[in-house]
Amino acid sequence: MSSHRPAMETKRLWLRPFRFSDATEVQLMVNDRELALTTRSIDYPYPAGAAEHWIAQHQEFWESGKSAIFAITLRPDDRLVGAIGLEINAEDILAEMGYWIGRAYWNQGIATEAACETVKFGFEQLALNRITAHHMGINPASGRVLEKVGFRREGTLRQQVRKWGRFYDAVMYGILASEFRTTHLGSSSQSTN
Repeated sequence: MSSHRPAMETKRLWLRPFRFSDATEVQLMVNDRELALTTRSIDYPYPAGAAEHWIAQHQEFWESGKSAIFAITLRPDDRLVGAIGLEINAEDILAEMGYWIGRAYWNQGIATEAACETVKFGFEQLALNRITAHHMGINPASGRVLEKVGFRREGTLRQQVRKWGRFYDAVMYGILASEFRTTHLGSSSQSTN
């Protein structure tokens, strides 16, 4: 891929590459036990310096074709509210989408709006055939986001995720490029609540 990382706009959001200046806000947002419990990859307490380390990897991941990671910010002031990304499997022409939203911004339709634009980017710009996503069984709100974007629930992997010494189910979702193209979501930028 080119070294230039893309950015996208929706009605309310700007999805852009993370900057090192975002690290302090990332640290504050994800150092939240309730948010960390709903994700597999965020530790609590969130270690000092982890945000800078994570952001430092994004350019290399993009250039190597491994992932596309975007800061989710509110327009017009560019206030950081979360992150969304695609972990790319080039051989199978698919990606897994993951995201988190700072707790102060939950239940405002932000995840749905960002996910719709990210899926559109995956199919239209990266020419993916399939995008998957999963959520922990204790986080059904994430499943509702995926269903609004057009993902289909494909099954539950029982006790798939171990977090803080406990096992949790992982609920699996997927959407195909052909399905996305036949929905109204694939026809234009969409913002939904």
